[in-house]
Amino acid sequence: MDQPHLPELQPLKTNDTLTILVGTALWAVALVVLLIVQPAPGQRWWIWTCVSGICGGLFGLLYVRRRNRRRPPSAEDPIEPTTAVF
Repeated sequence: MDQPHLPELQPLKTNDTLTILVGTALWAVALVVLLIVQPAPGQRWWIWTCVSGICGGLFGLLYVRRRNRRRPPSAEDPIEPTTAVF
């Protein structure tokens, strides 16, 4: 049977920097809430979970920025102001 040829899918263009910043900010908010509430001694591991989430977000932010610097922008996709500033 002759089936129509589907065009190749292009990668989705996303703002990875903004996504990582929002996630890291949410971990920071959770950390502040936990430091105010002071969980029970058996539940203090939640504080370290927030700290590791923040550290993971900062690592991801550095990784994405380094990746974006190394990859030359094509003529088709202009640099977004939010990723160019950081």
